[in-house]
Amino acid sequence: MWELIKKYRTGFITGLVLLTVILVFASNLKNREDANLFERGLITLFSPLFGAGAKVAGSAETVWSDYLALVNLRKHNKELLEQLRLMNGRLIGEQDALLENERLKKLLDLKGTVPVPAVAASIIGEDGAPWFKTVLIDRGEMDGFQEGMPVVASDGVVGQLIKVAGHSSRVLLLTDHSSGIAAVVQRSRARGVVRGAGSGRLTLEFAIREDDVKVGDQVVTSGMGGIFPKGLPLGEVTMVKKGEYGIFQTVEIRPSVMISRLEEVLVLLKKHND
Repeated sequence: MWELIKKYRTGFITGLVLLTVILVFASNLKNREDANLFERGLITLFSPLFGAGAKVAGSAETVWSDYLALVNLRKHNKELLEQLRLMNGRLIGEQDALLENERLKKLLDLKGTVPVPAVAASIIGEDGAPWFKTVLIDRGEMDGFQEGMPVVASDGVVGQLIKVAGHSSRVLLLTDHSSGIAAVVQRSRARGVVRGAGSGRLTLEFAIREDDVKVGDQVVTSGMGGIFPKGLPLGEVTMVKKGEYGIFQTVEIRPSVMISRLEEVLVLLKKHND
């Protein structure tokens, strides 16, 4: 027993001192206004330890408070980010609706200028095969559509209906190799046939070599052939080449309608026979 006490004497002495302090303080609880010499000595002796303990406790409390504040801040930031995401979604939706309204207004304005009844339709599919350029629209036979009817947009000619079902139709684009539309150069009245050349390009075929055609000229429908009304935009001349031989010149045209960004079209319900 003595060997055990001797081995851990430091711990025993410390415990004994603390026990003495507690007993002295407990015996003096009824007289807190007066502290005897022994109590004052103990307080002086252990005050650094108590102060260090208080600092540690204060530091722990500060760390805990900071942690709680950080958790609350992260939660608040998460809520703000969610609100921002919702607001951005609404803003994008409103902008998209505004752009759609502008496009539909242009179609409505165009509808008032063409001499035949027309029905608006939305593009719901696209066939991007190199040898065949078509798009699918969401209206068809139930809306009075027939094969061969012209399809236009606010910027100009899009193509013709080639397949008509009950509630959908396929449009052959004017940029397809098999498309051909009677046309005229707006400035000089030079005539020809606009055909698709692939890769979003057009050519003006059968333009006589002596005809006055220049880069920048606007090409429009001539009204001949009984399909497209007269004066609808087809495109702008981008290249004119006159060879040394032959009776025709080579004319390349950039389409007026940017097909890749097209979303709505107007189908003319009656073939034009002027």
